[in-house]
Amino acid sequence: MKVLRNPFLTAAVGLLLAVGIGVATFWRAGAVVLARVAELREKAASTAPKKEKGWDFWTIEIENLSNELKEERARLRKEGELLDQRAARLAAEERELATIRAEIEGLRKEIADKVIQIRDDEAKNLRGLAQTYGNLTPRAAVAIIRELDDVTATKILFLMKPDVVGPIFEEMSKTTGTDGTPLSRRAAILSEKLRLMKAKKAGST
Repeated sequence: MKVLRNPFLTAAVGLLLAVGIGVATFWRAGAVVLARVAELREKAASTAPKKEKGWDFWTIEIENLSNELKEERARLRKEGELLDQRAARLAAEERELATIRAEIEGLRKEIADKVIQIRDDEAKNLRGLAQTYGNLTPRAAVAIIRELDDVTATKILFLMKPDVVGPIFEEMSKTTGTDGTPLSRRAAILSEKLRLMKAKKAGST
């Protein structure tokens, strides 16, 4: 009992009890705090965005590069649209040119069908016939020309002298065909074909 009454021993026991209680309280509070910290860390790790290819930083240089790439992509897209529009216009112009070319070819063929040309292999014979018919009277020449087709008649008249062709046409205007109609209309047709032949000859020279 004397020992318990010793003030130093009582103070030491009290100090030890106070320290023990403080350590226990601190440990208990620390365990709660550590558990809360671990919970928050785990939650932050689960909600944090995952980085691809190991990127875990974003700098102003990368931001500028990203903006430049976006602008370049927009510029290329705009240039692509302009090229598409230009290609569409060129295609339309090519179709229009093809149409015009086809029309020109059609007109050329139509003119070629109307314009009569004398081939080299028939020129000699036609000149002989023209000279022979030119020596006939207009009435006799008309009687022969009336039986010829327009192409042959035009070639022969083309090789005659104008002062010979004139009387022949005059005689044709007074003569009727086998069906009773005047030959004046055929004279007009042959005159037009002669005009085209002369125009062709002038154009070729």
